[in-house]
Amino acid sequence: MNFEELRDFLNEKADVYNNSDFIQDDPIQIPHRFSLKQDIEIAGFLAATISWGNRKAIIKSADKMLDIMGNSPYDFVMNYSENDLKMLEGKSIHRTFNGEDFAYFIRQFNRIYRNNGSLEDLFIIKESETNFYHAIERFRIDFLKTEKHRSHKHVSSPYKNSSSKRIIMFLRWMVRNDNRGVDFGIWSNIESKNLSIPLDVHTGNISRKLGLISRTQNDWKTVLELDEIIRKFDDKDPAKYDFALFGLGVTKELF
Repeated sequence: MNFEELRDFLNEKADVYNNSDFIQDDPIQIPHRFSLKQDIEIAGFLAATISWGNRKAIIKSADKMLDIMGNSPYDFVMNYSENDLKMLEGKSIHRTFNGEDFAYFIRQFNRIYRNNGSLEDLFIIKESETNFYHAIERFRIDFLKTEKHRSHKHVSSPYKNSSSKRIIMFLRWMVRNDNRGVDFGIWSNIESKNLSIPLDVHTGNISRKLGLISRTQNDWKTVLELDEIIRKFDDKDPAKYDFALFGLGVTKELF
């Protein structure tokens, strides 16, 4: 396919998969259970953080976290007792993300929300920046602080050449506002043009099959390689192609 054909093909597939039917089998269903902005942010960030492996297992593990928080994430974060967090010790949550990690995240959310109305405040893009490379690192430093903790491995760093797939997916959820009912678009101070595609096995393999990227690793350099071409397809909303690439990967339409 030439440039125009590939763009048209991906636009068509993005249109097919970017609808409310997408929600029922995807971790984005977790924040969709809430209407309060802070509930959406907390539920979304936790669901995105554990988004590796089988999607059904991810949703089941996210349900477990919501149950622990009484299905009121923001209220729990702001009003938990130390005994509440002590009960998380030794608890299994999702693969290597355990009760200790969950308690750590809750403490960090509490500290951040006491000083900020929204997590958006920690991801603001500076004027000279065109993607979230530096913003993710600024968030990471603020969220994790400097003391060493096992939970740091659950918030990846693009400075270490990580694709930061889970954070980028969370950012897509919060920033994109296309009135299609999937992404929330509740952050008004960050533009969709700065978003990248969450690079995972599905999106990476399909991108290579379509000739969008040549690198074999799913790392930050590959995120930038993919950025370069998808922003030529749509420079205002490049992340919409996540729906096309992910959908094509899951359905195995091209294999």
